[in-house]
Amino acid sequence: MGRMGTRVSDRIAAIAPSATLAVDAKAKALKAAGEPVIGFGAGEPDFPTPDHIVEAAVAACKDPKNHRYTPAGGLPELKEAVAAKTARDSGYDIDAGQVLITNGGKHAVANAVATLIDPGDEVLLPAPYWTTYPEPIRRAGGTVVEIATDEGSGFQVTVDQLEKARTPKTKALVFVSPSNPTGAVYPRAQIEAIGRWAVEHGIWVITDEIYEHLVYGANEHHSMPVLVPELADRCIVLNGVAKTYAMTGWRVGWMIGPTDIVKAATNLQSHETSNVANVSQRAALAAVSGGLDDVARFRENFDRRRIAMYESLNAIPGVTVLEPEGAFYAFPSFKAVLQRPVLGRQVSTTLELADLILEEAKVAIVPGEAFSAPGYARLSFALGDDDLREGVARIADLLAK
Repeated sequence: MGRMGTRVSDRIAAIAPSATLAVDAKAKALKAAGEPVIGFGAGEPDFPTPDHIVEAAVAACKDPKNHRYTPAGGLPELKEAVAAKTARDSGYDIDAGQVLITNGGKHAVANAVATLIDPGDEVLLPAPYWTTYPEPIRRAGGTVVEIATDEGSGFQVTVDQLEKARTPKTKALVFVSPSNPTGAVYPRAQIEAIGRWAVEHGIWVITDEIYEHLVYGANEHHSMPVLVPELADRCIVLNGVAKTYAMTGWRVGWMIGPTDIVKAATNLQSHETSNVANVSQRAALAAVSGGLDDVARFRENFDRRRIAMYESLNAIPGVTVLEPEGAFYAFPSFKAVLQRPVLGRQVSTTLELADLILEEAKVAIVPGEAFSAPGYARLSFALGDDDLREGVARIADLLAK
């Protein structure tokens, strides 16, 4: 069929659907049909948003000033609060002019990439990676350069790997710690080394810090531009309220960067979405200007579930998993399982295995193919303790058949 007969633009037709949301939707549809589905798919806390944040939103609804347009780049008081929160939580000193409030973390990714990447630019993307990162890069005409990591390196990319992948066209690196989907947390020295490498070669770093507060045991979160201050002029930090304050549905994120980049991204946003919903911004203001007591409570629950999931998955013959260090995901390998039949059927990919587990055990997991890591799967431990135990037990029973 000729171009004139094509209804969807090539640019949009090329976008891969979000595999994580697809798994979640399928699980929810089965659940709605009365099936006893347990979902390990969604990347969101299972706690309600803390009361004081909800109360701030209720009050905001009643204030007519929130019924009108506000500045496209975010409420000035929220941008100030984000700057203060950033200094408090990671030691990164910025001013409000370096902040753009976005419609969730994904929007921050999209704005950052659209503002930075030109056609032909190469962007280094360590794999496994969150399913959304490649799409805005390709949409901007950029080239995604994947760099594979595995259990041997704790799913952490090395400076040597980055240097091997670097070409004259390399514009940026996407860096994520704590990691979705692997739960890896980079140690301070490695973050510093990667930051120094980027400075040396004039490469931008887009660093996603959305899981900054969800680190466990002796692991610590470090912000790359804090460890390597010379990087600040070529660094964009992405963050938001979703994971820290159990606010995924409120859709408030932000990007922090050099003033010229943030000004340009704000101009883009003024045409694409204008301001984030004011009620959500007021809720986010209550969140970031409040303390961290709620996240400490969330983290305690996640930590307990993390250990339970790690131990129970490792006990399944043929399944191996590294202990998650951050975020709320385990990333087990099912490679040995794929070598043998399950329920008398030969499953050759984790895509097929995930379908089988959903059909037969009524458990939803996200296959590694979604993250460019076939042979693995992502299981969120952001769900109730009983469901977690029952879900992993069902997988173990199925794989024993």
